[in-house]
Amino acid sequence: MTAAGGESSRPGRPRPVAVVPEAHHTHRDVSGGWLRPAVFGAMDGLVSNLGLISGVAGSDARAATVAIAGLAGLAAGAFSMAAGEYTSVASQREMALAEIDVERRELRRHPEDELAELTAVYIGRGVEPELARRVAEQLSADPDQALEIHTREELGVTADGLPSPTVAAVSSFLAFGMGALVPVLPYLLGATALWPAAVLALTGLFLCGAVVSKVTTRSWWYTGLRQLALGATAAALTYGLGAALGVALD
Repeated sequence: MTAAGGESSRPGRPRPVAVVPEAHHTHRDVSGGWLRPAVFGAMDGLVSNLGLISGVAGSDARAATVAIAGLAGLAAGAFSMAAGEYTSVASQREMALAEIDVERRELRRHPEDELAELTAVYIGRGVEPELARRVAEQLSADPDQALEIHTREELGVTADGLPSPTVAAVSSFLAFGMGALVPVLPYLLGATALWPAAVLALTGLFLCGAVVSKVTTRSWWYTGLRQLALGATAAALTYGLGAALGVALD
């Protein structure tokens, strides 16, 4: 008598070892429900609040006024970002679910047409027509699986893979708040000049850009310097605008 795989099960003979497929690589999660709003929120918080503080400081306002303006910008920006992300993602999700419902009805009302459509997809990808038809029939035997395949092929989404509006809103809110806190923090700790806030915020922008490079193909120094340059430009422009308005209003 032999064991599975043709190896003998008699004493003294090695027992068969199950072969496990080797994992050569892994992929990052690119479906994204939190990464985009979190990254965008942190960058926006840093840049917008640095710009706001720079504009107020450029008008020769007192340090307390600059701090209050920064905190107000933090609160207003965080709530605005969260509301915007929630509305945007919720609208996108609702539209995708509506289209998935259309596909569900078509599968129920016109199964043969949908089967022919799926067969044509596989033929277009180089599968022989007869084999493509058999594959489409097997995949269409399960209604839930058929719906998932059709929506992925035709819409590029699946119901389970849609981003969550709540996750996007919370990620955006927290990230913006943390980013916006960085430039105002020196004022809360007693600073009376703009330069500590500017140095801290620009350093934060460089670090955020460098971290983002971990999930992109860009080098850390390129993304870091890019974010630093954008933030510095925004701060310089708003400082100049604040100074000009301060002189004009005086």
